[in-house]
Amino acid sequence: MSVEISTKKESFIRRWIANERISSYYKARSGLFRGIEESELEKLFGCLEARKQTYRKEEYILREGEQTKVLGLVLSGSVLIVQDDVWGGRNVLSVLGPGQCFAEVFACVPGSVLNVSVEAKEDTTILFLNVGRILSICPDGCSFHAQLIQNLLIDMAQKNRKLSEKITHMAKRSTREKLLSYLSEQAVKNKSSEFEIPYNRQQLADYLGVDRSGLSVQLCRLRDEGLLTFHKNKIRLIYKDSIGMI
Repeated sequence: MSVEISTKKESFIRRWIANERISSYYKARSGLFRGIEESELEKLFGCLEARKQTYRKEEYILREGEQTKVLGLVLSGSVLIVQDDVWGGRNVLSVLGPGQCFAEVFACVPGSVLNVSVEAKEDTTILFLNVGRILSICPDGCSFHAQLIQNLLIDMAQKNRKLSEKITHMAKRSTREKLLSYLSEQAVKNKSSEFEIPYNRQQLADYLGVDRSGLSVQLCRLRDEGLLTFHKNKIRLIYKDSIGMI
């Protein structure tokens, strides 16, 4: 009976990979699979007890206070990493899109309680992987475990860097300074004075820890001062001649 179940599971995973084109698509778009051969992905998904689930916009994927043994990999759509307080306030820590992971830090520490929630920013599909199976010695001797651990460490380091960037913005004294710090960083990252940010007005205010109306006032003032133009989440910075254009 166990052989039959195992065979059915392997058959399901094989069909899933073929139908969803996961092997080529997600290897290319997710750093988690960096350095892992495409031919190994079928075995990897079976070993890590991979499962896929779809969520509607604004549906919670994980909630603050819960525990998790799995990490989530965004397959399609996007998610918000948020902290909500009992008075209805919200702090947006980050937004993640296809190929990016979440909850890996909490899944790596047994008994760790989530201090954030993960919410679907739009209709979103998530691939869940058992982190315990990544960190433990594989009884089947899978060759990709060491590479997965390395990739996971790189992912965590990148998350810490992004958190450091957020702290840099929030350390500014005024809403205007926080906004300018964030927009300047985005221009440098995009290597252009024109770029699109991943947040709507409310989400940007939550990310910077400021009031939405105050943020809107500062955006309009910067526009009126000739320092930028904007339409929804598309921004164009206008630099003085002494500074130069990017």
